[in-house]
Formats: sequence, structure tokens, C-alpha cells
Amino acid sequence: MPDRPAPPLADVPAPFGGAFAGRSVFVTGHTGFKGSWLCLWLERLGAQVTGYALDPPTDPAHLIVSGAAERLVADHRADVRDRKRLAAAIDEADPDLILHLAAQTVVRTGYEEPFETFDVNVMGTAAVLDVVRVRSARGEKPVSVVCVTSDKCYENVEQVWGYRETDAMGDHDPYGGSKGAAELAIRSYRHSFFPSHKLAEHRVRLASARAGNVIGGGDWTRDALVVDVIAALNAGDPVPLRSPGAYRPWQHVLQALDGYLTLAAGLLTAPADRVEPLLSGFNVGPLPGHALSVREVVEILFEEWGAGEWTDESGGNHPREAGLLHLAIDKAMSVLGWKPVWDVREALRQTAHWYKEYRDEPAAARRIGEGQIAQYEAAMRMRRDVTREF
Repeated sequence: MPDRPAPPLADVPAPFGGAFAGRSVFVTGHTGFKGSWLCLWLERLGAQVTGYALDPPTDPAHLIVSGAAERLVADHRADVRDRKRLAAAIDEADPDLILHLAAQTVVRTGYEEPFETFDVNVMGTAAVLDVVRVRSARGEKPVSVVCVTSDKCYENVEQVWGYRETDAMGDHDPYGGSKGAAELAIRSYRHSFFPSHKLAEHRVRLASARAGNVIGGGDWTRDALVVDVIAALNAGDPVPLRSPGAYRPWQHVLQALDGYLTLAAGLLTAPADRVEPLLSGFNVGPLPGHALSVREVVEILFEEWGAGEWTDESGGNHPREAGLLHLAIDKAMSVLGWKPVWDVREALRQTAHWYKEYRDEPAAARRIGEGQIAQYEAAMRMRRDVTREF
């Protein structure tokens, strides 16, 4: 049977129902790995994107090599805890949507700088929410807000089943504790200042998203597994593994962003009488049974790369990390109609491909990234209704 011809471009459904076209979107943490991919995708979707963050935390930085910075409406470099500068930047953008990603994101740094970790992750979140509160009180236009935290916001009891959105907050280490505390701040602001039964008065739609371990090209974050593996492969060195048997809900960065954007699209477009189920926290992760161990992830990367070896360093004196961590994603699937598109093996294949192409042609980073976004969007259309109405 011959292949069906591709539909004309005008007949191809727009991802997320075209919810972001022409919208003013304010992204905190846009200089980071996830934030820069988010800007790249939002720009492709027709959004007018303003970024607010400190300078890129790595060199090279995906924001720069991908060209995402070039299309920003404004690029503010400031601390999210600086409420005066944050408020001025948000007032200037007058956003329809705020996506808050600015954070200290490294578990090991949480042990080294615990106060700074709590300050950035909790008070930074509170700063964003308080600017929104003040704008709401003075009658500014409606705004939707998605605060991104982490799968590590949950109290980890090493259970084999996935954590649900109703489970206890706050893991044992400073990073996980700070993310749990950030979720409590979000919930407090929602109940105190943005309750659903007074939506017509405050006009703020607030939700949070909790993603599992994110991988993808363009990440140079300290202590990130894939980053360490790629660096070792490029250098021809063995990869030391601190926790080869640890399981994580690995997913491609585009899959996590897909979850955030699906939630954001719902907040932007849902009628007032149907939006309440969206005003809460949502897990974004792989399907049950798709979590892999650190060792399995590394061996798949070796297979895709065509080389590599690892050494077991689990006996060393390393900071505590959870051995088991899974997310239940039933709520996102049922309420948002969201579901994973790329499995872990495809995520690793795409990641290895990005780094290989970038190694051979650094100037092609934008083309590589936009090509992977196009592939992901095509997979979205095949696997679910991308124009779903809320």
C-alpha cells in the first residue's frame, strides 16, 4: 500500500491548538537548559517571548548556540529574587502567560549551598507569585501562571509505585526540600489570593508542573548524567557512575516542555466554568515501566554513540541520592489529555544525535534543535489530539 501524501501545511493541526500564537509569554530561567529549549519552541509557535534570568550557567550555553536568544522580545539578566526588577520586567512584557523555571537545579549544589538553594527555589517562586498578586490587585489583565518544580518535591520513601500529586511534599536533601517548599508556597498563594471561586475577581490561573529527569542536546549542567557521559565519550575516557542501580523517570526535554505547554494552553483557553481541575499540580513523566536505571541509560548511550565504557564508583563518599523515584502521570493523562510521545530509548537516541551533530558542526545547533522539535510535533499529531479543547 503506497504511503499517504502529507497534508497541505494549512491543513496540519497547530500544536496546542494554536494557543500561544501572538501571546506575550514571560519565561523566568530562560538561560538554562530547559528554559532555552522552551523559548525556542515558543518562538516557533508564534509567541512573543520575554526572558528573565541570570546569565547562562554554562559555557557553552544552549540559549546562545541554538539562536533562541536572537528572537526574544526582551532578554532581562537579573535575579528572580530582585522583586523590583522582576516587577518592572513583567510590567513591561504585560504577559498573558508566565512560565517560572528560574531555580537552583543541582542536587549536589544543594548540599554545598543549602541556604542559597532554599532562597532561590522558594523565595524566587514567592517573588514571582507576589508580583502577580500585586498586578492582580491593581486590576491588570488576566494572566496564567505555570510554576515548574521537580519530581524531587515529594518525600521519597523509596516506594516502587509512582508518586501522585497528593503525596507528601519535601524530600530529605536540601534540593528536594526546597522544591517541596516551593510547591507549598504555590498552594498557599493559590488558596489565599487566587482561589478558583473568585476567578472573575483576581483573574489569575495558577498551576504547577513536576517533571522527572530531563535529558536532551545542549545540556552542559554540572553533575548531569548525560552531560558527564557525553564529555567522557568525546574525551575517550571511562564514565564513573556513582549510582548505577538508581532508577529515574528519564524523559526528553521536549516531552517535559510538552507537558508544561499542554497545561499552559489549558489555562489560557479553558472556559471559566471548566478551568478548576487545571488549577493544581501535575506530574509530567514517562509511562509506568519506562523508568531505567543509570546503568541502562549509559549503556544505551554507548550503543547510540558506538563506543564507551563505565566504572562503578558507588562505594565512594557521595551525597545521598534517592535510589527509586517514579512519577504517576494518570492525572495529566486524564485531565489534560497529555501523554508521553517519545519513550526513553528514543529520547536517548535524539540526545546522542544532537551531541554528535553539534560536535561535527557547532553552527548547526539551531537547525538540529528545530528539526527535533518538528519531529516531536509530528509524533504528537500521530499519538494524540493536539487541538484538544478544554
